[in-house]
Amino acid sequence: MVKKRKKHNRKRRVSKGYSENGSEARKINASTVFETCTEQITPFGGLLGLIKFIDLIKLEEIFDNLYIAPRRKVKLGNYKMVMGILMLLFIGFNRIWHFTYIRLDAMVCGFFQLTLLPVASTFWRYVDSLGINQANSFLKIMSVLRERVWQLCGLTFEKIHLSTDTTVETLYGHQQGGRKGHNTKNRGKKGYRPVLGFIDETREYLLGYLRKGDTMSGEEVAKFIKKIKTQLPGCVKQVLFRADGEFFSWQSVAACIEEGFGFIIANKGARPPFDPKAWYRPKKRKPYEFNSCVYKPMGWKIPCRFVAMRIPKELKALPGRPVQCELFVDDHFTYRIFCTSLKGKPHKVIAEYDKRADVEN
Repeated sequence: MVKKRKKHNRKRRVSKGYSENGSEARKINASTVFETCTEQITPFGGLLGLIKFIDLIKLEEIFDNLYIAPRRKVKLGNYKMVMGILMLLFIGFNRIWHFTYIRLDAMVCGFFQLTLLPVASTFWRYVDSLGINQANSFLKIMSVLRERVWQLCGLTFEKIHLSTDTTVETLYGHQQGGRKGHNTKNRGKKGYRPVLGFIDETREYLLGYLRKGDTMSGEEVAKFIKKIKTQLPGCVKQVLFRADGEFFSWQSVAACIEEGFGFIIANKGARPPFDPKAWYRPKKRKPYEFNSCVYKPMGWKIPCRFVAMRIPKELKALPGRPVQCELFVDDHFTYRIFCTSLKGKPHKVIAEYDKRADVEN
């Protein structure tokens, strides 16, 4: 049997190499082709507004008063070197060598009053000369800027919600302070564990620092809490501190009480005795139950209020096998327990804590 078919019917192989006729990259990363960008940045992308905003709040005046200048002397000046890095981030570039793409841009060069920006290695050497003690000066600059911007915008928040959490920065080399810890994306690898605090009302970064990769101790959390007031604008009178179980300890609770902060901290380790008859459902159609009690964990100086939420576990039977009954009542539920200074119904307190989950973004 003879089959008729076309002579050239093979599929073309897809080229995995670089194609000059390909579409432009949507995102710049480490594998992006290195060359000078000939396109000019549009003034309507936000950069012109940023330049006007910097002049309005008099950032250079604040910077000169609070910034700790490194030993390295640069021809461009400390203010313009730092502003160059900030503008790079504002435009959307995340690596210092990306200065290559904007060295000839008219708008950026006009801000620095130059015809050509310095090469990327100049900024690298400047960042390397900053040292490790520059974070506090930047936090002071941010604090003064926050006060000034709130006044210009008419923001007068008397009460703020401070959401605090730690994150993971994975390390791929032998760097000092790296530890193996909770790292869901890169399990088993070492990393740093920076702590970050955000104001929920304005979505601002308030306070934080880079730290080694192990879990925070109670003393560390207490020191972090005692620094909060130094970063707040003068109009703020009340602070609600929200954190997960990593921040749970007597030292952290005592620091909140000493500073006059309200707090909701997830429980880790304590087992408060809840009255089995006091569980209630705020919504009859939902199976969630809530409770509260006053309990003094071992080693604590005063008792505190604990609120709890219990969620029924789903019992699924295997085909041909009956459902095995749980031995204890607690085995039927999953518990969420929090230590708090707030009054009111437990379900409202836990709902207030759940708003903190957006800080992960």
